Amino acid sequence: MGFELIPAIDVRNGRCVRLVQGRYEDETIYSDDPVATADRWAQNGATRLHVVDLDGAKVGSPQNLAVIAAIIQTVSLPVQVGGGIREEADIERLLELGAARVIVGSRACEEPAFAGRIAARWKEQIIVGIDALDGRVAVHGWLDVTDVSAAGMAWQMGDVGVRRLIFTDIQRDGTLSGPNLASLRELAEAVTVPVIASGGVACTADVIALAQESYLEGVIIGKALYTGAVNLIEATAAVAGLLPHVG
Repeated sequence: MGFELIPAIDVRNGRCVRLVQGRYEDETIYSDDPVATADRWAQNGATRLHVVDLDGAKVGSPQNLAVIAAIIQTVSLPVQVGGGIREEADIERLLELGAARVIVGSRACEEPAFAGRIAARWKEQIIVGIDALDGRVAVHGWLDVTDVSAAGMAWQMGDVGVRRLIFTDIQRDGTLSGPNLASLRELAEAVTVPVIASGGVACTADVIALAQESYLEGVIIGKALYTGAVNLIEATAAVAGLLPHVG
């Protein structure tokens, strides 16, 4: 499929929001209708959507299943879902709702054997999210920073059989300050599996720079799309021109 530009839809209290550096008190509401937002990105040429249940991430179990189900039913795109998914039953439920991929973060960090078990069972349908602050993995909705290094966790996930990773630089997330290429490259050196970048994209040039990193298979874009700093149609065309094999 080539390099994917994946719009982010962060759901909190049933609304589409964006946080700055994961701070729940620093919230901007962009829409009261996340389903309409999802449809908008689909109409603008998205090939995949990234949906995060922010309430779920905070409490440790999915909280916005009705909204997630409605998004999946409305768009004819693969949807990857994360936020508070820490039990196999939650993964099963989301896959039954039609999620193409399920993202697990906190429990994968705290219990690598769990990550290995779910990767063996669901293979490509499992993504492990590595969310880092100053190189250290943050868990529980980014509220707790561990002593585990992002690169160390990446290596461990590859070792237990995880097929795909998402790396988010929390310091950059929601700030429009540009992606952290150095941290992405350090993480990529630790694994042989595909990595999706997240956090900091501010303009189409950032998207193009990421598309030129051979180890990346996509980028999740949030605030830049919602503010209009990145136009999804134009950015997709720019990447397609950069990578003639896309599409």
